[in-house]
Amino acid sequence: METKREIKILLWIIAIFGIAFFLPIESARFNTAIDATFDLVKWYAREHVVLCLLPAFFIAGVISVFVSQGSVLRYFGANAKKWLAYTVAAVSGTILAVCSCTILPLFSSIHKRGAGLGPAIAFLYSGPAINILAIILTARILGFEMGVARTIGAISFSIIIGLIMSFIYRKEERVKKEEQMNIQLPPEKRPIWQTSFHFFTLVLILVFANWGSPSIEDTSSIWYYLWTYKWYITGLFSLLLGYSLIHILKIKWQWVLLAAIAITASTLLSSNFIENVKLAPLIPMLVGIASLSVITLLDKENHENREWTISSWEFAKQILPMLALGVITAGFLLGSTHDGQTIAGVIPNEWIQWLVGGNSIFSNFFASFIGAFMYFATLTEVPILQGLIASGMGKGPALALLLAGPSLSLPNMLVIRGVLGTQKTVVYVSLVVLMATISGLIYGSMF
Repeated sequence: METKREIKILLWIIAIFGIAFFLPIESARFNTAIDATFDLVKWYAREHVVLCLLPAFFIAGVISVFVSQGSVLRYFGANAKKWLAYTVAAVSGTILAVCSCTILPLFSSIHKRGAGLGPAIAFLYSGPAINILAIILTARILGFEMGVARTIGAISFSIIIGLIMSFIYRKEERVKKEEQMNIQLPPEKRPIWQTSFHFFTLVLILVFANWGSPSIEDTSSIWYYLWTYKWYITGLFSLLLGYSLIHILKIKWQWVLLAAIAITASTLLSSNFIENVKLAPLIPMLVGIASLSVITLLDKENHENREWTISSWEFAKQILPMLALGVITAGFLLGSTHDGQTIAGVIPNEWIQWLVGGNSIFSNFFASFIGAFMYFATLTEVPILQGLIASGMGKGPALALLLAGPSLSLPNMLVIRGVLGTQKTVVYVSLVVLMATISGLIYGSMF
C-alpha cells in the first residue's frame, strides 16, 4: 500500500515536471489562450458571480429550508403525477431566466429534497434553455422561425430527456417511490402563499438584476423600458423582500431597517464614486447579501432563518470550486467571447466555424458537442451565433448549438457530476447532444 502511494507521488512529480519542461511559452496561441483564460475569469467574476450566483444560492437555500419536503414531493417527487411534475419543470425556465451555472444550486436543492430523477432533469435543462428573454431575442435577431424552433425544441427536450432518464434508471426510481410512500411528512410551518411570496421575490430580484440590454436599434419596446428602469424595479422587489423578512420570517424590523440603510448608502456611494456603470451595482448587491447573511445568522429566535444562510453557504462551497475549474478550462480551450470581443483559446475559432458549415450529420453533431462544453452567460449565445452565422455557420448547426449550449457547459457538467455521479451525467449530456444534433438536422433540411 505504501509502495503504491509513493509511486503515485512519483508519477505526479514526473507529470508536473514534464508540463513545466515542455511549456510552450514561445507559442503565440498558447499566450493568447492564457490571456483568454484570465479575461473569462475576470469577466465571469464581475458579470456573473455577484448578480447571478450569489442570489441563486439564497434561492436554493429557500428551497432547502423553507420549502417543505412535502411540497417538493407533491410536485416533483417519484409519486407525483407525471403530467404535473413535468409541466412544472418544463416551464420553469420562463420564470427563472438563468444560465447553465445559476440553475445548479436550484437543481441540487430540489434533488436533495427528494425530487424524482425525471422531473429534476427536466428542471435542470429547462431552467437555462427556456429563458423567455433569450427566446424573444433569438426571434428578433436570428429570425422568427429560429425563435419558434428553439421554443419547441427546448420544451420538448426537457420532457423527453427527463422521461428517458427516468426510464433508464427506473429501478432506482422504483426504490425511491417506495421509500417516499412511507414518509411521514410533518405539517406545514407556514401557509404556502407566504413561502411562495418569499421565494418569488428573490427570483424576481435575480431576474431584473440580470435583465440584459436590448439591441441598439430597439429603443421603444417594453423590453427596452424594463431594462432602462431595471434597478428601480429591483429596488421595489428589495422592499418587498424587506416586508417578507419582517412579516414572514419574523426578523426584527430594526435589523431589516439597518440593512436597508446600509444598502441605500452603498448605492449612493457607488453611483457617485464608481465611474464604471457595470461595476457600480455590485457594491450594493454585495452589501445586501452581507446584510442578509448577518441578520439571519444572528437571529436566535427562529433557527430556520440561520439555517437558510448556512444552507446557502453549503451550496456555495459545493458549487463554486467546480465552476471555477470549469471556467478556467473552458477559457483556455475555447477562448473568451463577450461584450463584442473575442480572444481565441488553444482551439482556433476558425476551426469551429469551418466545422459547422452546411447541414451534415457531423456539422450538427460538432455544433452540439462544442456548444455543450462552451459557457454561455444568459443572452450571450444569440450575438455569438449571429457572428458565427455571418461567417458561414449553417442554420441547422446554429439551432443545435442553441439547444445544447445554454443548458450545458463544462463548469455545469462538473457540478452535475458531483450531484448525480459520473454515469448519470454522461447519459444526460449524451442525450442533450444527440437530440440537439437530430433537431439541427431536421431544422436545417426544412430551412
